[in-house]
Amino acid sequence: MLVVEAASFLLAAAIHAGALVDGYRHGEAMVAETVIGSVLLVGLVTTRVRPRWTFSAAVIVQAFALLGTLVGIWTMIVGVGPRTVPDVVYHAAIVLVLVAGIGLAWRTREPDRPE
Repeated sequence: MLVVEAASFLLAAAIHAGALVDGYRHGEAMVAETVIGSVLLVGLVTTRVRPRWTFSAAVIVQAFALLGTLVGIWTMIVGVGPRTVPDVVYHAAIVLVLVAGIGLAWRTREPDRPE
């Protein structure tokens, strides 16, 4: 899940950078999505380098991404962030994906153990 989530945020960042689609450029959204995508990638790497930390890393980075996404939704509501149909659909969908990812991590967890 982490790789899909990270890729989706980095793709959204590229769109908001104007690199893939014209008309959706938004600098602040691009920065936020780049940070969130990068944090998710760090979590993914952590799960590979420190397998015993998989549960903690997955939950922490997905919770961070969920919080960032909720901030993004709030910015849309108050009129600061981009409010296009693709932005609204993406935010709604990624909230569901992140909640499902946290739920999956929780259901399949093994307690973290000291190395």
